[in-house]
Amino acid sequence: MRVYLPASLPLLRTWAAAREIPASTGYAVTPGLRAELTGADDELEAAATLRAARASLRLLDGEPRRVVLAVDTDAATGLTIRDDLDDGAVRTGALPWAAVAAGLVDGPDAEAAVRAAAAVVDEADLGDEDAELAVGDAEDHDLLWYATQELADL
Repeated sequence: MRVYLPASLPLLRTWAAAREIPASTGYAVTPGLRAELTGADDELEAAATLRAARASLRLLDGEPRRVVLAVDTDAATGLTIRDDLDDGAVRTGALPWAAVAAGLVDGPDAEAAVRAAAAVVDEADLGDEDAELAVGDAEDHDLLWYATQELADL
């Protein structure tokens, strides 16, 4: 199953150096996500990616770019579907760096919007309309795709 893990640039560097990703919570196309949203598989994958990108806002500590790692995992690696937490939520066990299929990272043009969104993401989740607009501004920026061999250079 393809899982999208929220991260930050410092976490990305740490995990790449360690060649391992610790147990994490991420997003995937789960039965709960399929029940909530309709669409083709690629649209559901995009929705899972967007949820992980939103979760990455909570991990930013002065870093101005969202990071999402696309990893391939299964039940044998400790994958647990957690639709009870949020539709599309999953929990993984520790994963080898080799499980990473790609990285998705904001470009420099998104930095101001991401900083603003990171400051108000919790308020947005609680229904604050102005905060939701700020998070939406960040979400309007497409994440750039990076091959695994490029991630250590970010």
